[in-house]
Amino acid sequence: MSNMLEQSREIKKIWSGFQQARVLLTANNYRIFDYLDEPKSSVQTARILKTDRRATEILLNALTGLKLVSKKNNTFRNTSQSSRFLVSSSPWYQGDIIKHADGMWDSWSNLDDVVRTGKPARAGRNHEAFILGMHNLSVLKAGAILKAIGLNGVNRALDLGGGPGTYSIEMASKGVHSTLFDAPETKEIARKVINASGVDKGKIDFVGGNFFTEDIGCDYDLVLISQIFHAYSEKKNVALLKKCHRALNTGGRVVVQEFLINEARTSPVWSSLFAINMLVNTEGGRTYTPNEMKSWFMKAGFKSAVKKNVADGVLIISKK
Repeated sequence: MSNMLEQSREIKKIWSGFQQARVLLTANNYRIFDYLDEPKSSVQTARILKTDRRATEILLNALTGLKLVSKKNNTFRNTSQSSRFLVSSSPWYQGDIIKHADGMWDSWSNLDDVVRTGKPARAGRNHEAFILGMHNLSVLKAGAILKAIGLNGVNRALDLGGGPGTYSIEMASKGVHSTLFDAPETKEIARKVINASGVDKGKIDFVGGNFFTEDIGCDYDLVLISQIFHAYSEKKNVALLKKCHRALNTGGRVVVQEFLINEARTSPVWSSLFAINMLVNTEGGRTYTPNEMKSWFMKAGFKSAVKKNVADGVLIISKK
């Protein structure tokens, strides 16, 4: 009987996981953590947020249970973890990606229909939250990623689908001149992020367009394709690699950064679940294995490609 109970608890962890997520998403939407760097009662917090007192107290108690808030003498205050990652003034702020996750909620809620039809949910999303969320995630690892890539001999780089410009900022800080190529609306968000970074803006060019249909430039020593492949089909990704091959100087490199998933496409669990995110949001995307991506380089005209594990993902690297 005890074994059965233990097994049932594991199942419960899965089906009840949405509860913890929803509490954090809602707290982030109200920016509760911005106000709890100093102790406040639930009444004070409700007054600031203009929310219901009873509901606010119940929410704060749940956040305490999740160890995101501490409670003492009926007052609540951020834990050190929340102050570091959930307060908007922190350089390590993760609230934008959490806001993006709140938008994903609707898409995921349509998974039943998506599995039946094979078509994405087409739920709307907050584009700015998505792009700034990419910055939240990338700022934690950009230095380590570029160290693993190595920038010796790199003078000009293409940050293809560079989103908020986090990697362009890091490259500029190392003296590399980069071109950030992304959709026009994304380019404007990146410009704000880069302006706020204090990096030498003369080291970064901005190009707004569709990298599948428009010219991406040439004479690059490095083309970085970070977290782009998972949104598209194999056919589109091979076509993109062919464009990158043409855009490189001889001896130049293409580096793809993606989520790591095993060849069975089942683990780590985060990556197999991210494939669901692509299922509900894209026509042909999913997480791809290292061997799948390496084979695309061969189809695109490269002679070989190597894999390097890094941070929470994988790099696939090839030289022209």
